[in-house]
Formats: sequence, C-alpha cells, structure tokens
Amino acid sequence: MRHELSSPDQWLDLHGDILYRYAFARVRDSEMAEDLVQETLLAALKANARYAGEASERSWLIGILKHKIIDHFRKSSREMTQEFEGRFSDDENNDYFDQQGNWQVDLSSWSKPDTSLEQEQFLDILQHCIDRLPPKMAQLFMLRELDGMESEEICQLMSISTLNNFWVILSRTRLQLRHCLDLKWLN
Repeated sequence: MRHELSSPDQWLDLHGDILYRYAFARVRDSEMAEDLVQETLLAALKANARYAGEASERSWLIGILKHKIIDHFRKSSREMTQEFEGRFSDDENNDYFDQQGNWQVDLSSWSKPDTSLEQEQFLDILQHCIDRLPPKMAQLFMLRELDGMESEEICQLMSISTLNNFWVILSRTRLQLRHCLDLKWLN
C-alpha cells in the first residue's frame, strides 16, 4: 500500500502532539522538544519530494525526528564537560543484577497491570525518577531501554570510551532508578 502525504501546512495539526510527546519523553526538556519538532517539520518539508510512500506519514515524520534526537544527543555529548561520578560502589550492584545485567529481584510487585490507574501512576513516578538522574545517565537509559539502541552505538553516540564504562554507567543508572522507585513507588 502506497501512502500519500497530506499538505505540509497540516502536519503540525495532524502530528504535532505525538511528535512533541515523543521528543519530550527522550530529551526531557520542553523547549528542546519543541525545537526538535520544528527541525523535523523543516527537514520533512525539504525532503517531501523524496517521500516514497512506503511508511505512513506519521511514521515517516517520527523517523526524521529520531534522527534529529540522535543528532541532539551527539551534539550535547560533545558539549558535556562534566564526567559522570558514580554514587554507588560496584559491590552494591551485585544485590540487584546478575552477570548479564538483568534484575535479580522480582519486579512484579512494582506494578499491577490489571489497573491502568496504578500503571499510569507508576509511569509518572518512573518519569520523575528518570528526571532526577544526571543528564548523561538519563540519556543512556532512554536510548538503551526505551529506544532499544545497541550498546556499541550508544557508546559511539555518547562518546563513552569502552563498553565496560557503558555497562558500569547503565548498572549504576538502574541502581539509582531502583532506589528512587523503592522510595517513591513501593512505600
């Protein structure tokens, strides 16, 4: 099925909200999310003649937005001068994660999927906990866990020198999130 593009002057009305929410969930900054949506719409306007119609208009726009977000992370990674300093020792991680970095704790008690209200509350608390992370840790977590990017790609994107450093930062990020969720959700 070949998809057709709507008029570019309708894109903001048709897709602006979803594009903004998608960007905001990743960059956690409302002004930056708005800028990324603007850049996406401008890039789409310039590229609309090359639209092949293989994906829906919304998927095409989100694809452009993903590239804009990755470019933003690359740029901000280069500009960051403050290096991450861990707050927890590696020994503390052994209580929560196995050798592959998976949770050892049964997380089913964190959420009750039968009630959407609790799920929504949990997601709000998770977002609050992510917002409290240092920017580099939050970006790494979002890219890995929400966007499903490969470890090597994230290392390159965020200028992380080795995979070992990546896994240490991710492990400490998960530990901080676990600690925050324990305080905010389970209590």
